[in-house]
Amino acid sequence: MIGIGDSTIAEELAKIKPNINDIQPIQKKEFQERIEKASGLLKKQNVQAMYLHAGTNLYYFTGTRWNSSERMVGAILFSDGEIEYIAPKFEKGTILDFMLIEGKVQCWEEHESPYELFISLLKHRNINTGTIFMDETTPFFVSNGISKLTKSYNFEDAKPVTSLCRMVKSKAEIAIIQRAMDITLEVQKATARILHEGISAKEVTEFINEAHKRYGIASGSYFCIVLFGEDSSFPHGVKKPKDLEKNEIVLVDTGCQLHDYISDITRTYVFGNPTNKQRKIWNIEKATQLAAYNAAQIGNSCASIDKASRIILENHKLGPNYKLPGLPHRTGHGIGLDIHEWPYIVKNDSTILQPGMCFSNEPMICLPKEFGIRHEDHIYMTENGPEWFTEPMLSIDNPFGV
Repeated sequence: MIGIGDSTIAEELAKIKPNINDIQPIQKKEFQERIEKASGLLKKQNVQAMYLHAGTNLYYFTGTRWNSSERMVGAILFSDGEIEYIAPKFEKGTILDFMLIEGKVQCWEEHESPYELFISLLKHRNINTGTIFMDETTPFFVSNGISKLTKSYNFEDAKPVTSLCRMVKSKAEIAIIQRAMDITLEVQKATARILHEGISAKEVTEFINEAHKRYGIASGSYFCIVLFGEDSSFPHGVKKPKDLEKNEIVLVDTGCQLHDYISDITRTYVFGNPTNKQRKIWNIEKATQLAAYNAAQIGNSCASIDKASRIILENHKLGPNYKLPGLPHRTGHGIGLDIHEWPYIVKNDSTILQPGMCFSNEPMICLPKEFGIRHEDHIYMTENGPEWFTEPMLSIDNPFGV
């Protein structure tokens, strides 16, 4: 097979040079623009404040990196654009160190209630009633702790603000994602070249991690799934992956994180000579992915893309719906700071496509007890329609277009 095998791990790692120095992270000005947009959306919906919990929503709007834990850490964004942070007193210095968008840090001691502090901050702003948006990723213990203390507010999902902002990527965001995707695609090509009979999924996974590091991604792979043969029929892997045998399907799904944004590419091909069935399903998968791409037009819904995928599959007697053999999951997912975020390419998502949206196109075909084929590339929407971050696989005989 063209582009598969005939190299070694040492040879491929030696070729790699760092490739991220010219890509800048999101700048402070853009974080400030995000806050302005969010506060405008709050005003439009007559909501006076929105809570952002530690995690990607807090980072997206404020530039403050903080992982969620058993302690309440977050920020309140008020409709006038002001921000107040909430944190344990002993973490104040660290919060100030991580802070990008300035705001008061309101603290609670270990024996005190952060939920009471939250309510007092609203009242201090003369917000005594009305709707308060809560970050949809807020843990239950936080939202429950707050709601038990007051009946004065109507706490609602913040998605009408968080999703509307995060779904539409800026040019800077798309540039970062593009470079991350470019790196992962090169890692995918190198991975195919190191394969040999008997290689373990663990060896391949370790190579992929190290290859990402060599390109300048200090954290290595953000995730990695390597599956051979029948294992490939399980979309997200098996407990004990098998070693590679001749003429087997190879499925590699991996990505990295660059300046907080994530890449995610799956490549599926045959190590050896494809059987007629492998070739047939591989080509159906390619046609299905293309149909989804063609359906991704400005003004169409996310649901329409998923529908386009399933029409092709059903025409080939696969499915219907999630029935196997066929496509057991949605056609795709948004990507950005989270590997799975809005919009979702699934039949119940009526979100209308608009420029700046970024999402995967991966209508996997699973044949139980045989194999699975997943071609996964991502799309970003322009004013003129869809564009690929990475070009799809060429053919089963020359998957990488060598």
